Amino acid sequence: MGRALSLARAGAAAGEVPIGAVVVKDGAIIAEAHNTPRTDHDPTAHAEILAIRRAAKALGDERLIGCELWVTLEPCAMCAGAIAHARIARLYYAASDPKGGAVEHGARVFDQPQCLHRPEVYSGIAEDEAADLLRDFFKARR
Repeated sequence: MGRALSLARAGAAAGEVPIGAVVVKDGAIIAEAHNTPRTDHDPTAHAEILAIRRAAKALGDERLIGCELWVTLEPCAMCAGAIAHARIARLYYAASDPKGGAVEHGARVFDQPQCLHRPEVYSGIAEDEAADLLRDFFKARR
């Protein structure tokens, strides 16, 4: 989670919402990203999506069997769908997102009968640090 938080800080410095994500396989980071929707003019350029794309390329496979995704904020519905389709084994996230999250809030994507794959989910890791980073980012813009 430490690396994901570092990526989130880098995103904030670039003017992006501070969310970072890393994909881990066999204890090693194989892909990482921070949000870039503004930079890339791409609404799908969430940290999770970018990290999943990079991991799939690194492994040469669209299925990330045995991989873990570490992210600083509860994934949205789009990202949760990508996590399911990528067959991520375990999802670790820091801060909950009652407004836009779709794992423990909102759509609860992994709880739906149509969900093709359900990762193990662990939340609250470095939650305060991730939440503070987001709060400070938005406070500075108000």
